[in-house]
Amino acid sequence: QVQLVESGGGLVQAGGSLRLSCAASGSIFRLGAMGWYRQAPGKQRELVASITNIGSTNYADSVKGRFTISRDNAKKTVYLQMNSLKPEDTAVYYCNAALKITWYDTYVGYWGQGTQVTVSS
Repeated sequence: QVQLVESGGGLVQAGGSLRLSCAASGSIFRLGAMGWYRQAPGKQRELVASITNIGSTNYADSVKGRFTISRDNAKKTVYLQMNSLKPEDTAVYYCNAALKITWYDTYVGYWGQGTQVTVSS
């Protein structure tokens, strides 16, 4: 049973920082790209940042220069360092990972349960 467990959300004032973590566990043959998405009330889920298994990164325009995604392959963990937070960053943040259970599987995407980030003005 594969699980993605997120941590690090919370309440912070505008201009502050938070660091999210997402650890993958269970029977995993290979971990592919990992990423963070967010969903604000009444809005669609959107990609925040992603990172491939060799470290190539991609960011939404709205977070470039403020957020940094990184990963530790040995720990099967992806991080999102969020600096200069704004009220519009308030959302539930979800971790996503593409992984193979066995060598003959194709990559399948898994989601974490989400962690709330609230930025007060």
